[in-house]
Amino acid sequence: MDKKTLHQRNWLDKVEIIGNKIPDITMLFFMATLICIILSWLLSHFTFDYIHPLSKQRIEVIDLFNASEMMALFSSMVKNFVNFPPLGITIVATLGIGIAEGSGYIATVLRKLLSAIHPRLITPSVIFIGVLAHVASDSAYVILMPVSAYLFYKVGKHPLAGIAAGFAGLSGGFAASYTPSIIDPILAGFTQTGARVLDPHYVVNVLCNFFFSFGSTFAVIACCWYITDKIVEPRLHKSLPIDVVQEENTAELSPNEIKAYHWANFILLGLTIALVVLMYPENSLFRDPTNGSLTSPKSPAMQTIVPLLLVFFAIPGLVYGFVSGNYKSVKDVTKSMENITKSLVSFIVFGFFCAQFLYCFSKSNIGSLIAISGAEFLKAINLPSGVTVFGVIFLTAMLNIIITSASSKWAILAPVLVPMLMAVGLSPELTQAAFRISDSAVNVSTPMFAFYPLIISYMQRYSSQSGIGTLVSMMLPYTIGLLIVLTVMLYVFWGLNIPLGFDSGYSYTRG
Repeated sequence: MDKKTLHQRNWLDKVEIIGNKIPDITMLFFMATLICIILSWLLSHFTFDYIHPLSKQRIEVIDLFNASEMMALFSSMVKNFVNFPPLGITIVATLGIGIAEGSGYIATVLRKLLSAIHPRLITPSVIFIGVLAHVASDSAYVILMPVSAYLFYKVGKHPLAGIAAGFAGLSGGFAASYTPSIIDPILAGFTQTGARVLDPHYVVNVLCNFFFSFGSTFAVIACCWYITDKIVEPRLHKSLPIDVVQEENTAELSPNEIKAYHWANFILLGLTIALVVLMYPENSLFRDPTNGSLTSPKSPAMQTIVPLLLVFFAIPGLVYGFVSGNYKSVKDVTKSMENITKSLVSFIVFGFFCAQFLYCFSKSNIGSLIAISGAEFLKAINLPSGVTVFGVIFLTAMLNIIITSASSKWAILAPVLVPMLMAVGLSPELTQAAFRISDSAVNVSTPMFAFYPLIISYMQRYSSQSGIGTLVSMMLPYTIGLLIVLTVMLYVFWGLNIPLGFDSGYSYTRG
C-alpha cells in the first residue's frame, strides 16, 4: 500500500495497519520479557530515592541477568505458567461451555433469544449483558465474546462489532455496574490500607463507589451503543469483510429438542433457586466465616464463581444433550469438552510466555518504580483538587497500558495516592473512584491485556485477517468514549454532591 493510500485512510485504519504489523502477541510478550531483563540490568546500576509504601524500603531494581536470578527464573517457569491467573479460569469455564455447546443447548438458547430481542435492540442488549456479566469475573470473557459475535452475525450485523460491544460493556462494567462484584472488596481493602497510613482508624465501606457505579451504567450503555452503531460497525463493514462462513442452522426444533430445552431451563432455574437458598442463611458455607460476607475475597461465594459456572453450564447441557438425543453416551460428553479446548491452544501457548513476563516485571521491581515515580510526580506538582483527581485518572490510564491488573496497580498506588490526596482534603473513596475510571476504559485497547489472544481467536472465527491491530483500532473509540463519559459522570456527582456510595464523601477532614 503506497503512502497516498495510507494517508487517505482514517486514523483507525492507520492504527489497524500499524498494529497488524506488530509480531504475534505471543512473540510480543517473549520480546517484552527479554527487554525487561535487559532493562533490569541497566536500571540496577542506578540508585532511586523512591520508598515502597508497603515495605517502607528504598526501591531497588533487581538485576535479572544475575546468575542466581536467572536460575530462579528457569526454576520457576512451570510454577509461573500454572499460576497464570486467566489460565485455570479459562480452561475450567470452557469445559462447562463445551458440554452445553456440544449438546446444542447454547445454540437453542441463542435462537430463542434472537426471537425475543428485536434486531434494533441487539447492540444495547449485548452491552447491558456485558455490564452485568462482570460479576462472573474474568471467566465472563470466555462466555460473552463468542455469544455476542453470534448474536450480531445471526441478525445480519458484523460479528466483530458484537465482540466489540460485549468487550466494552464488560470492561466498562468494572466502573459502571448494577451489582457488587469481587473487585469491590479487593479495591476497598487496598484503599483502607492506604487511608490508614494517615488515619489509623479510617474504615472504607466495600460499596463506597456503588452509587457512582450504578448511575454510570446508563451513560456507559448509551456511549457504547452510539460508538458501536455509528463508528465501529460501519468501519468494519468497509474494511474487514467476513471471510469465514459460519454454518447456518435453520431447521425447526424437533419435539425432543423442545422438550429438552424446557427440561434444561427447569434444571437451570432449580440450580439458581438452590444456590440462593444455600447462600441466604447467616451461617451459610458460602459466606466468609470471619464476617459473614458474601462479597469478601475470602468468602467461598467469590472463590467458587468459576466452578459454579462450570456446574451451571454443564448440568443443563447434560440434561439437554441426553433428553434431545444429541448425547448418546458419556463418551460424547467428553468429546464435546475435548473439541472446545482445541480453540484454547493459542491462548495456552500465549499464557506460558505472558506468565514469564509478569514474573520478570514484578521480580525486577520495574513495575513498582514506574507506578510510584508517577504518583510522586503528581504529589510534587500540587495542583487544585479537581485537576489532581484528573491526574489520577490520567496516571492510571498510562499505567494500564502495561499493567492491566486492577488489584496489582492499586496495591502499589493506593498507599501512595490515597494518603497523598487525603493530605490535601480529598477522600479515599473519591481517589478510588478516579482510579476505577481509567482502569475500566483502557483495558479494552491495550495488547498487554491477558485476554487479548483469546478475543482475537474469537474474531478469527469470522475474519481470518483479524490481528492485534484490528482489535486495538476497533476498541480505541470505546476507550476514548468511556474515559470521557465516566470522567464527566464523576465530576457531575462531585458537583452535585451525590454520594459515591455507602459511607462515602468527597472531602476528608482529619478528626
